[in-house]
Amino acid sequence: MSEIIECRTPEATFALGGRLGARLRGGEVLLLTGGLGAGKTLLTKGILEALGFDIDEVTSPSFTLVNLYKTEHFDVYHIDLWRIESGDAAFAVGLDEILYGETNVVIIEWAERLGDYSFTQKTIKISIEGDGDDPRIFTIDGLEPGASGGGKQI
Repeated sequence: MSEIIECRTPEATFALGGRLGARLRGGEVLLLTGGLGAGKTLLTKGILEALGFDIDEVTSPSFTLVNLYKTEHFDVYHIDLWRIESGDAAFAVGLDEILYGETNVVIIEWAERLGDYSFTQKTIKISIEGDGDDPRIFTIDGLEPGASGGGKQI
């Protein structure tokens, strides 16, 4: 069942990330989809803050492809597939090796570029709609009910 949440401000998007991050136990894969400027990296910053990581160190890995953040709890791999052609994305970032760590948390921006890649890990799909000053609509699949904090609007 999908959970749909509207975030009216960037601060609300960040807060949603914080609530999601607080629920992670290790071993999850978060698949983020949404257009340029939709808030994927901002959501990721909220997740990482909840895990005790300095968010000033969190940047979009658009050019590096993969950033590793060692948090108090587990390693978080932040992957950005924007610059990768569909179909070659998993190989290009060494996804199989990253997923080998059973407690790693993997956050993938532009996840649609993975094509039909299959995961054995717990997978949470987060689709983001909206751009510019418009509110963001988050559709979250694969999360226990109420895990994002409940409510429809933030």
